[in-house]
Amino acid sequence: MRHEYKDSRLGAILGFTDNIKRDAERFSVTSKTIKFLWNRNNCPLTIQIDGMDLELMPDQIITVTYLQHVSYVETHLPLSAILFNREFYCISDHDSEVSCNGILFFGTQDIPIITIVQEQLNKFNLLHDMFIEEFSTPDNIQGDMLQMLLKRLIIMSTRLAKEQLIVKTLGNEQIDTIRRFNFLVDMHFKTKRKVGDYADLLHKSPKTLSNLFAIYNQKSPQQIILERIALEAKRLINFTDKQNQEIAFELGFNDPAHFSRFFKKMTQMTPSEYRENLFLVA
Repeated sequence: MRHEYKDSRLGAILGFTDNIKRDAERFSVTSKTIKFLWNRNNCPLTIQIDGMDLELMPDQIITVTYLQHVSYVETHLPLSAILFNREFYCISDHDSEVSCNGILFFGTQDIPIITIVQEQLNKFNLLHDMFIEEFSTPDNIQGDMLQMLLKRLIIMSTRLAKEQLIVKTLGNEQIDTIRRFNFLVDMHFKTKRKVGDYADLLHKSPKTLSNLFAIYNQKSPQQIILERIALEAKRLINFTDKQNQEIAFELGFNDPAHFSRFFKKMTQMTPSEYRENLFLVA
């Protein structure tokens, strides 16, 4: 089962499938899409994200963006997916409505795994069926209706993510600061590496950010920035043909030797050792 809504004038797409491994390349737009991946089986399944295996349990959802490299090579059960691009629904433009950036998408270096709790399962299954029903109703408001259903899915998933992934003692304003910090790091990590840079953008003090993240996940804001740079370095080594010097300059290092020292500090391997290790594993 595969469904697709597209608006050729805008280049907009919303895709829906019960088997993304089979259908990933069958949609009219395959690049720059954001995905909900939902295990609707009764058994766990495996997905590879950025070269790492991730086990998704029954009734769990993960969200991925086009910044991540997703492989279904090890996925041996049907994996449901809902995908869309910015032209269909821009989560940045609508962030005040759905509040998902930095929780579900962008700035979430740790993959957000959402468990659909039993009391919510009927609501998610009903929403799934409503998508299917709406795809079978091609009229002049179909795009608006599908956008409304997608917005509902984002809000429901964000609420669960906040309950399951965020410390309950944090208030809404504190959560919003965390979200915005995570999002800003994802957008600017190549050029802004100091906590103070982000504190200025958020109109907060660096100490306020540090105290907030000590409660949230015990990683300092500076560590989050550095880990984001290291993650991008690993992606570039894993999935491009760029050499170490090119990667260094792309990530804002003026000296490749400085990049090599940074990478070794973050991964316990030099970029060359990391690259060689990839070939050995392969």
